[in-house]
Amino acid sequence: MRVGIVGATGYGGLELIRFLHNHKAVERIDLFTSSEEGVTFSSKFGHLVHIADTPLQKIDYEALEKFDVVFTSTPSGVTSELLPPLVGKGPKLIDLSGDFRLQDPASYEAWYGKKAAPLEIIQQSVYGLTEWNAENVQHASLVANPGCYPTAVLLSLLPLLKERLIDSSFLVIDAKSGISGAGNKPSQTTHFSEANESLSIYKTNAHQHIPEIEQAISMFTGVDTTITFNTHLVPMTRGILSTSYAPVMPGVTEEQLVACLRSAYEKHPFVRIVTDANSLGTNRVKGSNYCDILVKVDSRTNRATIVGVIDNLVKGAAGQAIQNMNVQLDLPQITGLDVVPFFI
Repeated sequence: MRVGIVGATGYGGLELIRFLHNHKAVERIDLFTSSEEGVTFSSKFGHLVHIADTPLQKIDYEALEKFDVVFTSTPSGVTSELLPPLVGKGPKLIDLSGDFRLQDPASYEAWYGKKAAPLEIIQQSVYGLTEWNAENVQHASLVANPGCYPTAVLLSLLPLLKERLIDSSFLVIDAKSGISGAGNKPSQTTHFSEANESLSIYKTNAHQHIPEIEQAISMFTGVDTTITFNTHLVPMTRGILSTSYAPVMPGVTEEQLVACLRSAYEKHPFVRIVTDANSLGTNRVKGSNYCDILVKVDSRTNRATIVGVIDNLVKGAAGQAIQNMNVQLDLPQITGLDVVPFFI
């Protein structure tokens, strides 16, 4: 199988290369750029010498149409213009940007501040939360890979919301991410001297993943709700820890919540239900496609604390994208992704 990656020089693109290099179904990986045509990829990233010594190629639609799968790992606002000519032309398309996640173009433009993709293309896209939408992903020509924060939040909340075990009218979500979530373009907030030894909140009540989470909750559970969602920057490279708070419905116990999560994910290899908080942490999933979930109930307040932990660059980006590719190609979901977390 021949795979193309547009936007390979970003962190998500680098992780795609890391996993696809050892994917048994991938014979060749071509890398495309809009600005650095001809540059040898390994000259930019020394860890890929003798692994990815190929030159970056100019984006060419005729060439891309001949690929089996094309991943786009670009900033938002790029693929809304880049991908429409390729939809339905041959390759499976998996977009890691946010351009096709929201089904309402007006919502996209309001939250992202950019022009939306054509409505007819958005309507053809399938939201690629693999554990919840594999059947539709399998037949999709364009997959909108979920955002990193929504992946951690949704995997931990959806089973409990679907079974009406927690109160959807009061969802408060506190999420924290490593600096790689901001991409590899330097900024004042991600500069070492600004971010080191500092914990900061950003996009307060205004993160573009808010409508994505609300849309997915409605899509998969039939529950329409609004959430309080805030994000924080942690001085570490990778990882997301999302902590959600919700009242427990009358008579529901912690054991029922745990049983619900286990039942929902018993056949899904990348979701692990954890019962000991001491075994939960971003370093337990680092470098892997796992999502670890913990739920605890405070009997004093009758509220549940629901925690989801992922590697933002893998389960939150490249790993989930490859998981979706495997579904599209009718391969086991673990193909090319069956790796042990880094841990240290």
